[in-house]
Amino acid sequence: MIDIIQLPLGPLQTNCYLLGCQNTRQAAVIDPSWDGRLIAKTLTDKGYTINHILLTHSHFDHVGGLKELKEISEAPIYIHPDAVPMLEQATLAAAHFQLTIPTPPPPDKFLSDGEIIQVGDLQLEVLFTPGHAPGHVCFYLAEHHILFDGDVLFQQSIGRTDLPGGDYDLLMQSIREKLLVLPDETRVLSGHGQATTIGQEKVWNPFLT
Repeated sequence: MIDIIQLPLGPLQTNCYLLGCQNTRQAAVIDPSWDGRLIAKTLTDKGYTINHILLTHSHFDHVGGLKELKEISEAPIYIHPDAVPMLEQATLAAAHFQLTIPTPPPPDKFLSDGEIIQVGDLQLEVLFTPGHAPGHVCFYLAEHHILFDGDVLFQQSIGRTDLPGGDYDLLMQSIREKLLVLPDETRVLSGHGQATTIGQEKVWNPFLT
């Protein structure tokens, strides 16, 4: 059994996802976008221990709560190595939008394509999906047909590629080769907005039809 809690946080209402294994009471935080204290309290109030902090990518609006969450939970931070330079520049990037975030701490562990992350009894497969940002990954919970896809694919839209490090052709390749091959019933939990499914996006997404 699983718990999934969606928390839209920060000035850009970036979705942070809390994934809990009900059997073991272990939990992962995916993209601590803002307010690390609130994220930690939400899980501890439900009796969970945070064992993983997982980053789909390192745009500032996805890591605004990282420092506080790390200090409270002491959980290891996982990131793809290609995303580290952008993580190191996150405070500067936020400043360009007249926003302030604490300097993110360095990662503890590096992710690789196809790797399995064990959260209690739950298995998350790492899918390497660059294009929106360098080192972008998605986390696929195959047993439950759930994809945490960061800013790759949205309901009837796709991730921006006009930001530094963006690459439209690479993003479309990632979507075709890593996401559209998943079962149609796969729920897509994105970094912004509402959930969708792979099947719905195949039919209704104007970038894919």
